[in-house]
Amino acid sequence: MKKDHPYHDESMYKGAPPDSFAKAKFLRDNMTDAEKSLWERLKDNKFKGFKFRRQHPIHIYIVDFYCHKLKLIIEIDGGYHDSKEQKLLDAERSEILKFQELEIIRFTNDEVLGHIEFVMRKIEEKIRF
Repeated sequence: MKKDHPYHDESMYKGAPPDSFAKAKFLRDNMTDAEKSLWERLKDNKFKGFKFRRQHPIHIYIVDFYCHKLKLIIEIDGGYHDSKEQKLLDAERSEILKFQELEIIRFTNDEVLGHIEFVMRKIEEKIRF
């Protein structure tokens, strides 16, 4: 990926369309139990002093959690992500986000709700530099 490519965007929102912000607010107001659980660990710079945002617009997507400083996206996947069609859509989405030099880590709802310490260790492993 070249930073001088015309579709590469260094901003925090990566060219998100204006209507994404209202949708993101709706999603913040209606978070899943898994999202709420992880948010409790990430909000207010609680995790290693890094600022995470929830339901954050990036490009044409809204990601579950995003740390701009780390260029890290954290996604929590519900059961519908297991379908063949959704896996293809997720792969396409990941490629577009990776093009923006963003890293993505994914967890299932069950991992977050049942094994939060495992999830936090995996996130910590991703941010070590």
